[in-house]
Amino acid sequence: MPLDDVSYRILDVLRDNGRVSIAALAHRVGISRANAYTRVESLVHDGVIAGFSARVDPAKAGLSIGALVFVTVFPQAWASFRERIVEMPDVEWCAITTGEHDAMLLIRAVDVSGVHEFSTGVIAQLPEVRTVVSVVVLDEVVRRPYLLPSDLPEREVEIPLGMTRWTPASPGRDALPPR
Repeated sequence: MPLDDVSYRILDVLRDNGRVSIAALAHRVGISRANAYTRVESLVHDGVIAGFSARVDPAKAGLSIGALVFVTVFPQAWASFRERIVEMPDVEWCAITTGEHDAMLLIRAVDVSGVHEFSTGVIAQLPEVRTVVSVVVLDEVVRRPYLLPSDLPEREVEIPLGMTRWTPASPGRDALPPR
């Protein structure tokens, strides 16, 4: 079922404070406590709210270095690659991507040598991995827990051609296999 305005307002309040009491949530959204409780339970039951957790500053928790690790995977090895990545505690986030690389990992480490050891000693050694490129994150400018449709501004801008950089496929990956 699509979300209504009240559900989006609840998600907006919870984004700022996931520990807000039901009474305070109801007050901020402008609904009864019973309605707020029922709606939050429904959002959890429907999987819109996937869980509650604390937001931790990685540097203050002892992981002062972040890095993006771009990985190219051998095509036949996707299932195995995904299984291995899910099991790696160093990986904070992983996305399958388009373009030159197949996956992007966000990892955390105590120091730069930890990034190097993980990138070259763990990821690059996987039999599923073709190439690895790592970049150290110098500053995390924006980190939001999630976005809502109401956060996105309407834009009526005509984007000129040539303003987007398309990355070509890696050599040997630029053609479909013969049938």
